[in-house]
Amino acid sequence: MTDASWWRGAVIYQIYPRSFLDTNGDGVGDLPGIIQQLDYVASLGVDAIWVAPFFRSPMADFGYDIADYRDVDPLFGTLQDFDRLLAKAHGLGLKVMIDQVLSHTSDQHAWFKESRQNTDNAKADWYVWADAKPDGSPPNNWLSIFGGSAWQWEPRRGQYYLHNFLASQPDLNFHNPAVRAAVLDNVRFWLDKGVDGLRLDAINFCFHDRQLRDNPPKPKEKRVGRGFSPDNPYAFQYHLYNNTQPENLDFLCDLRALLDRYPSAVTLGEISSEDSLATMAQYTRGQRLHMGYSFELLSSDYSAGYIRQTVAQLEAQVSEGWPCWAISNHDVERVLTRWGNGNASPRLANLLTAMLCSLRGSVCVYQGEELGLTEAELPFESLRDPYGITFWPTFKGRDGCRTPMPWNDGPFAGFSSAPPWLPIDEAHKTLAVTHQEADANSVLHGFRRFMRWRAAQPALRQGDIRLLDLPEPILAFVRKHGSEQVLAAFNLGKHPQAVPLAGFDAATPLDGHGLQQGALRNGQLELPGHGVLFARIP
Repeated sequence: MTDASWWRGAVIYQIYPRSFLDTNGDGVGDLPGIIQQLDYVASLGVDAIWVAPFFRSPMADFGYDIADYRDVDPLFGTLQDFDRLLAKAHGLGLKVMIDQVLSHTSDQHAWFKESRQNTDNAKADWYVWADAKPDGSPPNNWLSIFGGSAWQWEPRRGQYYLHNFLASQPDLNFHNPAVRAAVLDNVRFWLDKGVDGLRLDAINFCFHDRQLRDNPPKPKEKRVGRGFSPDNPYAFQYHLYNNTQPENLDFLCDLRALLDRYPSAVTLGEISSEDSLATMAQYTRGQRLHMGYSFELLSSDYSAGYIRQTVAQLEAQVSEGWPCWAISNHDVERVLTRWGNGNASPRLANLLTAMLCSLRGSVCVYQGEELGLTEAELPFESLRDPYGITFWPTFKGRDGCRTPMPWNDGPFAGFSSAPPWLPIDEAHKTLAVTHQEADANSVLHGFRRFMRWRAAQPALRQGDIRLLDLPEPILAFVRKHGSEQVLAAFNLGKHPQAVPLAGFDAATPLDGHGLQQGALRNGQLELPGHGVLFARIP
């Protein structure tokens, strides 16, 4: 690979700064904490880090409400700290990606403070404003993901403004060329600093329907929303007009044109739409995004059939586009709890890493997955996430996956010298890095072994994929790169499985990956519980 294509097949380690390591004793993780642990991250065998927002923010949505795109919030450090982080990461061979939240700002951003004052100021048209209906109600029926109407009344202007997320996260008006230019200029600031990539938050939310048409209702049986509370009315609509508008495609081309001036810098778009796989295929086609990922594998459905169908649907639609897969992040329940069904074993943890990292595409791994962390159980009084607080008790929000990294089994798990912003789950202390470093059979060492092995398998990093139709709970496929072909098979169940698999008797098992290996015998694929088979096909 050339340096410009480093991202194809890369494993990207997501760092949630608030919860990684606190170095100044305020209970919140910071950039110096990331710098301190970069050697640990590099030891995992990953290719890049993605650092969640660290910009100036009132923290209503913990950094995804940005008040200044070009500065570091004092909670996390300084711009000089970020420069040091970038230099150390590059010295360790790690690429650095950062979040860019383009569709909305904080209501504390200078742009919005000016825009909200009246209808004739210089920034009056920089946000999505609309008059009330004759009865004073909002302009249409659009809903916020975080509950209730997506419109908030502003008495100073005598109008409503749009917010697809919190009311304190007003949406920018991307129909205004000046807004698009200003947004791209903010992106340029970080590219000039030397970042290697941008993870684009909610990138399909940049444009809205100019006519402000109502979203149509969704039948009850189709109200399935990944990551949504089961009683969230957001799932009651087809979101045809408040996001994923056709004008966004031209903006993505403009963004790509900017990125092309920085040959090794890449974009990774977060996409959540009515048909996320189709949107991901469209957004990564031609000179748009380099990569896209959706929420399909962040669901509660853990079956070989679902994973196979999801991958097949994407493969059928993607032409030159490149996918990026994730099974955990800072917005959903941790995968070992979500998919483990009470069996959060080390073997399952390493199986899921191997399965994820064998799919065609790049991979995002969330901090703590390399330790086999489960979802933390928090009482209501400990919640900080406005999403969870609003929808408690049917939905507990996102705090359970955001608790601090356990570095040791000390009072605050080595994360901080003071009580942390979210409590430490006592069960996580037994999974602390220091414990796992001392255990050659730990999830951590298993993660490292697999990453070292995968790095030497071009077929797994960059090859094509051919899915095999096998019964539950077996997921299997063939990866091909040039003349090399590798069979990858995974038993997603805890009991041994034996299924017919003709045509692979000449395949040679590959070892060195550190997982429990199955076998091919007389036209049968035999896999132990949560076992794998990697084999080279002649």
